[in-house]
Amino acid sequence: MNESFRTIVKCQDPGDGSGDIIIDLPPNVLTALNLGLGDLLNIELVGGVIVLKPIRDADTES
Repeated sequence: MNESFRTIVKCQDPGDGSGDIIIDLPPNVLTALNLGLGDLLNIELVGGVIVLKPIRDADTES
């Protein structure tokens, strides 16, 4: 997928002391990336922008 989406989301603290965050991705982003509940994402900081990329099964196979 070569298409990019920019959106502003609110980070939520799950309240479990883990330091993790929860973000709700808009439905159009989920559809475009073919993502669903329980899918894994890679997160990177690139040029001051947070970039999320889906982790596919093929990405984890060696």
